[in-house]
Amino acid sequence: LAQPVTPDLLVSPSSQDGDLGSECPEDRGNWTGRLDFLLSCIGYCVGLGNVWRVPYRAYTNGGGAFLVPYFIMLAICGIPIFFMELSLGQFSSLGPLAVWKISPLFKGVGMGTILIVSLVAIYYNMIIAYVLFYLFASLTSDLPWQHCGNWWNTDLCLDHHVIKAGNNTLPVNISNTVSPSEEYWSRYVLHIQGSSGIGDPGRIRWNLCLCLLLSWTIVYLCILKGVKSSGKVVYFTATFPYLILVMLLIRGVTLEGAWKGIQFYLTPQFDHLLSSKVWIEAALQIFYSLGVGFGGLLTFASYNTFHQNIYRDTFIVTLGNAITSILAGFAIFSVLGYMSQELGVPVNQVAKAGPGLAFVVYPQAMTMLPLSPFWSFLFFFMLLTLGLDSQFAFMETIVTAVTDEFPYYLRPKKASFSAVICIALFLMGLILTTEGGMYWLVLLDDYSAGFGLMVVVITTCLVVTRVYGMKRFCRDIHMMLGFKPGPYFRACWMVLSPATMMALLVYNIVKYQPSEYGNYRFPTWAEVLGILMGVLSCLMIPMGMVVAVLQEEGTLWEVGVQQASRPAMDWGPSLEENRTGVYVASLAGSQSPKPLMVHMRKYGGITSYENTAIEVDREMEEEDDEESMI
Repeated sequence: LAQPVTPDLLVSPSSQDGDLGSECPEDRGNWTGRLDFLLSCIGYCVGLGNVWRVPYRAYTNGGGAFLVPYFIMLAICGIPIFFMELSLGQFSSLGPLAVWKISPLFKGVGMGTILIVSLVAIYYNMIIAYVLFYLFASLTSDLPWQHCGNWWNTDLCLDHHVIKAGNNTLPVNISNTVSPSEEYWSRYVLHIQGSSGIGDPGRIRWNLCLCLLLSWTIVYLCILKGVKSSGKVVYFTATFPYLILVMLLIRGVTLEGAWKGIQFYLTPQFDHLLSSKVWIEAALQIFYSLGVGFGGLLTFASYNTFHQNIYRDTFIVTLGNAITSILAGFAIFSVLGYMSQELGVPVNQVAKAGPGLAFVVYPQAMTMLPLSPFWSFLFFFMLLTLGLDSQFAFMETIVTAVTDEFPYYLRPKKASFSAVICIALFLMGLILTTEGGMYWLVLLDDYSAGFGLMVVVITTCLVVTRVYGMKRFCRDIHMMLGFKPGPYFRACWMVLSPATMMALLVYNIVKYQPSEYGNYRFPTWAEVLGILMGVLSCLMIPMGMVVAVLQEEGTLWEVGVQQASRPAMDWGPSLEENRTGVYVASLAGSQSPKPLMVHMRKYGGITSYENTAIEVDREMEEEDDEESMI
């Protein structure tokens, strides 16, 4: 006869012995190096937008005066939400879907996040494909966009050498002309003349298709082993852009006319601060630049050890991101100042934002420099490394979210599952490689992460502070870091951050403008499709609520909604040794009425963090007594 087995007081899925342990999912892993997490966050936040969007927004919204609302919005909206996401991820060691054990009623927020990130990942990798195209085109002694006279050029093409010669001899009318770099971009790279609009995508551009395939291959190889592989790649991709940026900055400020561009970039126009538009623009830039709401920060933090100092890391990443944007502005506008002097036109006529800066203006400026292929290669290699870091985060977010939902089946096959996701997104992105692909890219860029993302972030903030409870959330951080967040963070989480984001949402709706690309206006059906993309991510929230309530037993309000809004039984730190205080009681198999004593009996002694757990228990008992008296 089999001998009776005395059950341990603490049996959890993390046990490695016994019959239960053999049925447990594979370990999700952690960062392998001390700097993996920090560099991954820096690489994720410092992306293409820091180079082609922040400098342009600065000079159009008051120059140097724009830094005032920029840093105020960073303090009110950026840093607090950044810290909140890192805290949720590190405390639970769960991805953007499973983390909603904190309040299962709102699991739809995580579903909306995954939808948004998937749409963004499709078109973001297409931008990386464009960068690869230009990178390979720079491997020549004579840049292909340097002169007119190629098969793709039209009679309107006029290069800067002719302009400069014309300024010295006869006046040249450049109002109806096009630069060689602009025609190279639109007529050769995109071949957009083969499409009449978004409803007529035309043929696939096979050179772009191959670049897109290469970019997805690079991304897959780097995330093949999850954070263990991507955490090593970022040691290069997160640091090397700074080396190139400094090189471009030094080269830029030594050019003739550079000060003209820098002056244009930084001259403060304080009257702009009276305009609400400037403050909204600053908040929007902070919102998108830090990548809050996309799930990447939460995912990265979920692979931390339980007591990682994310408080310190929050300030390092957020302030480093802001400083990088300002530094990039000097590197970009110093070259634009030189370019404006060469062309004999004002700086505001050559300055652009977005792809227009990266693929038209800056490449044209490179042709004016000695060793132009070298500087062009450096610039596009910098864009490649900046873009890859963010793409790693998007893919890791999707893969982690789904594997955490189905750990028994997918976690052992994470590499194969990652391949399936990459192939699926590559196939969905093929329409972007067509002659009319740029129209679809603009549509995705305008709507995939617009008001839907703001609704996701606002809901997250309100659920954590109102439904889960500010006191409980602060206790979790106290248990994890050894101290509670101060009044600054609590005030921002409770009032300032949600109010600011609500203002952003209302502003975006009131100031809605239809999408356009150059002179092309999108048809009504395309606008409706774009709006539906944003609305669908919002609809995930009520859909998730319905599913959560139906899974509960009892009446709709008394049991369904109330029970679904409470944390799940297994909510808390993922590792048994970190489940001190009130969370020990939620471990599988725990039979003790005094969970902290069970933990001490299992592991022996009291650590400094367990002292924190004792304080939390005492506070909880005092609150229970107060509630019972009421």
